[in-house]
Amino acid sequence: MPLSFDMPLDQLRTYSGINPRPHDFDDYWKEALDEMRSIRSEAELIPSDFQTSFAECFDLYFKGVGAARVHARLVRPRHEHGSHPAVLMFHGYSGDAGDWQGKLPYAALGYTVAALDCRGQGGFSQDTGGQTGMTLRGHIIRGLDGEPRDLLYRSIFLDTAQLAYLVMEMDHVDPGRVGATGYSQGGGLTLACAGLVPEIKLAAPVYPFLCDYKRVWELDLDINAYAELRDYFRWHDPLHQHEDEIFTRLGYIDVQNLCPRIQAEVYMGVSLRDQICPPSTQFAAYNKINAPKRLEIYPDFAHEELHGHADRIYQFLSKL
Repeated sequence: MPLSFDMPLDQLRTYSGINPRPHDFDDYWKEALDEMRSIRSEAELIPSDFQTSFAECFDLYFKGVGAARVHARLVRPRHEHGSHPAVLMFHGYSGDAGDWQGKLPYAALGYTVAALDCRGQGGFSQDTGGQTGMTLRGHIIRGLDGEPRDLLYRSIFLDTAQLAYLVMEMDHVDPGRVGATGYSQGGGLTLACAGLVPEIKLAAPVYPFLCDYKRVWELDLDINAYAELRDYFRWHDPLHQHEDEIFTRLGYIDVQNLCPRIQAEVYMGVSLRDQICPPSTQFAAYNKINAPKRLEIYPDFAHEELHGHADRIYQFLSKL
């Protein structure tokens, strides 16, 4: 098996991450979840123009933290009687919830499917703003100049949890049979959602984004999707005098720090030539999961479609 450009595979299997974890991390997310639970979601289902003979398709809107109007695509089977499973889907950075047809294979299994639009990205969810400081290209650094609660990804992580609970409360959805999946940012959000919602049963992340920011910087890969980290330092801390403080603050939204909370069974795909989300950052998250877990390693693949993996995820989530 070829070596990762990052570090040898035997080291990856034990690597535990280097980004600092804030001392009040658990209190931070307890307060965040309490805030989320205090919100009246005011969920609204609007039938889509796209419909099929076996599945109903809706635009789902709900009120998230900060009074943002959050959007998801929701598909549910037409002819299911009694309770059935559900799958949550999360998209890649800057993208959106995707086409309807991508949800239909799960609807054909008799599942409800909910696919989130992340705030301020390619879909319809609102980024209500209010943070100070630079927002050039970047949601990772959005809110970094304010209080820790101002970090945009705090709101996005909470949107995943709020969507999960909304789906679990829907008629005919069995709250004990809900899974989640996504690639890149979607992989990170899958892990974040499972960390914040212990009721999630199965989680299938692929090369998760938003993990171990300091390691990305150390590898000189704060480019492409992580370029905003370099921009922030160049403009706001060119001598890196506040480096520890900045990375510690980013630790609130570092997915690896939520992974010990996961109770779901996890099936994760990792690509060893990935220079967008470096392998060590992916392993930093995976190695902190204490729940049942399994890893598929793709030695010859980068940040791209992993041949056959979508089918493997489908089979894994079919266990619901």
